Amino acid sequence: MEPHEFKLTEEGIRAVLPPLEAEIMEEMWKLKVATAGQLYEILKKRHPDIRRSTVSILMNRLCERGLLKRSVETGRGGMRYVYSITTTKEEFEEKVVKSILDALMNNFREATYAYLSKMKK
Repeated sequence: MEPHEFKLTEEGIRAVLPPLEAEIMEEMWKLKVATAGQLYEILKKRHPDIRRSTVSILMNRLCERGLLKRSVETGRGGMRYVYSITTTKEEFEEKVVKSILDALMNNFREATYAYLSKMKK
């Protein structure tokens, strides 16, 4: 996933993902595998007005972004999608940092070098 927007006023993954997608990913990194129904049960405690369909739509969007993948399971109630993570949180954060630094180097090479050379470990 390549971030297309970086929000300077947000912290963590909320700087590159919309708030509910970020919450879903935080939960998915804990669970590794879950259904939209399972995530809905978790999220409705914090967001009482959220709809199950909203969670499904957002999880599908995260699949399109490459952060989740889904498979179909068939059971007594019919078929259902089971979602799983495609990358760890650490790998995701590393990709975001690389993408942002690459963009800075491509657009502001001298200023980026100057700033990074002043940073201390």
